[in-house]
Amino acid sequence: MIIVLRQDITQKQKDEVKSLLKENGLIIKEIKGKEDTVLGAVGVNRMDPRQIELMDGVASVVPISKPYKLASRELKKEDTIVRVGDVRIGGNRVVMMAGPCAVESEKQIMEIAETVRRAGAVILRGGAFKPRTSPYSFQGLGEEGLKYLRKAGDEFGMPVTTEVVSPKDVEMMAGYIDMFQIGARNMQNFELLKEVGKTGMPVLLKRGLAATIEEWLMAAEYLMANGTDQVVLCERGIRTYEKATRNTLDCSAIPVVQKLTHLPVIGDPSHATGMRDLVSPMGLALVAAGASGLIVEVHNHPDKALSDGPQSLLPEQFEKLVRDVEALCPVVGKSLESVPRIIPSSMREEEGRASSNDGLTVAFQGERGAFSELAVRNVFPEEVSVLPCKSFHDAFEAVNKGKAKYAVLPIENTLGGTIVDNIDLLGRYPNITIVGEVQVRIIHDLIVNPGVRMEDIKKVYSHPQGLAQCRDFLDRELPDAERIPFFDTAGAVSYIKQSGDRSAAAIAGAPAAAYHGMEVLRQSIETNPRNYTRFFVLTRSENAAVFRSANVPDRVAVSFTVPDRPGALFDALEVFKAHSLNMKKLESRPIAGKPWEYSFFAELELSSMEKFDEALTQLKEQTSQLSVLGSYKSAH
Repeated sequence: MIIVLRQDITQKQKDEVKSLLKENGLIIKEIKGKEDTVLGAVGVNRMDPRQIELMDGVASVVPISKPYKLASRELKKEDTIVRVGDVRIGGNRVVMMAGPCAVESEKQIMEIAETVRRAGAVILRGGAFKPRTSPYSFQGLGEEGLKYLRKAGDEFGMPVTTEVVSPKDVEMMAGYIDMFQIGARNMQNFELLKEVGKTGMPVLLKRGLAATIEEWLMAAEYLMANGTDQVVLCERGIRTYEKATRNTLDCSAIPVVQKLTHLPVIGDPSHATGMRDLVSPMGLALVAAGASGLIVEVHNHPDKALSDGPQSLLPEQFEKLVRDVEALCPVVGKSLESVPRIIPSSMREEEGRASSNDGLTVAFQGERGAFSELAVRNVFPEEVSVLPCKSFHDAFEAVNKGKAKYAVLPIENTLGGTIVDNIDLLGRYPNITIVGEVQVRIIHDLIVNPGVRMEDIKKVYSHPQGLAQCRDFLDRELPDAERIPFFDTAGAVSYIKQSGDRSAAAIAGAPAAAYHGMEVLRQSIETNPRNYTRFFVLTRSENAAVFRSANVPDRVAVSFTVPDRPGALFDALEVFKAHSLNMKKLESRPIAGKPWEYSFFAELELSSMEKFDEALTQLKEQTSQLSVLGSYKSAH
């Protein structure tokens, strides 16, 4: 059952509730949500729920109907984010796990670990114990393989995961790995699940060969009931009558499971298909279906692999898959976990001192639930504090004065073009630099107060661009509704909620509806679905090195002016060509206080800092003024 606690409950009252539940043999999980704190109590329940409901500090008691209690969304509405080392699985990120099916030698795992890390993997996988159908097949190197796997993970900055096959190995393996893996054949090995659950460590739970979704979630329940709440589900194909592939990949399981449980779910296209050429397209299908990551087999010499060579990607194939996944992420509203997403300890210490709430603060323009906040969540961990700002200038000021360590601000939209205000502000704040970039797909929804119907709507609020980008829908579905421009899409949602106006609707993103508890009446109403916004991550110059250490730059932005003579701009651009610096963007901007004079903003692909430094030296000779606005890892 779920015990919803009153917001004014005292610690003494909470302890009394917990004590009574424990006396009746129930397992208790305390979950703090955005609005309520609840206690999940599971086990053989012989209590009358009214006995709990009458206790001081208890708001209500709700039974959990699903047989899987701790894993159910009835117990926890928000998504669980599983932490494996410094990598986070779930939410709005996609994690790439890669490595060989089996650890064959120290040399082999070290070579593959270096390769997959460079390509984009953030977790290293590799089998030390291999349960095989044939007793004559390679069974793995055992503890020796674990030592090699640990060494490779440490050397290349990746947490490691491997399969455990015997309860007696759990304690030994826990000293080598960061996440246990339960294979398909062991999904219902309940004694193994109990032992692994007791460690409290993260667990990757693969779906059984012919397991139903409920059986899969009940296996997760065994893990959670015995001590761990860090469970990642893995769809790896099920056995059917079809023989064309190794298994039948059940992509539909991804969205189904996401509705039933708060646990993250990833996909394994290698075991699902059994064929190298099918791994990448099926991996993309899993991400498109909503998977929070992929676990992929990669081998530098698959023809000589001791296990599952035919389904192992070549290094260059894995690298292409990562690039394709990265391109797909904005379409599904997610971002690719970076290589690696590791926050150095020095950054953690600085962040702990920088904010009164002992956390990192990031500024953005707009109200809570805005697309800019979604961009923040695609870059930073979920627990960061956000600082909504009324204007772009306010966000720059927040960073400049130390109220926020970072700001995430839009720089360009595929339909609306460049957000020139932010280019101009970069020039006015020379101590603020660009350190990162993120791309977000802009999906507009029609949002209303709960219970409002289409025929009730007489006016629609949104940012002018939001109204313009949904013109076809409005002309077709709400031709008589008044279209009222508002300063911000998320602000429009907040306004109609506060007003309670049941004749009003707002056009904004789904995060704004979720944050304000509003209802999405129509989804994806934008005329052009190819609507993306690019955001810059900004910080003060003294903080830049820490962020860049985890996100190696491949772009650089500069601002410059040229003398007033024929060919001056051509001479400056010639320097970029001479040093093989591919220019991705060029904008001219009027110079404040100097009528009819202009500066130029350029973004360049950064092949190496040495080439750029050489170009910079020559560029100074061709320009009147030159500033480097920042270097960053692009989102493309």
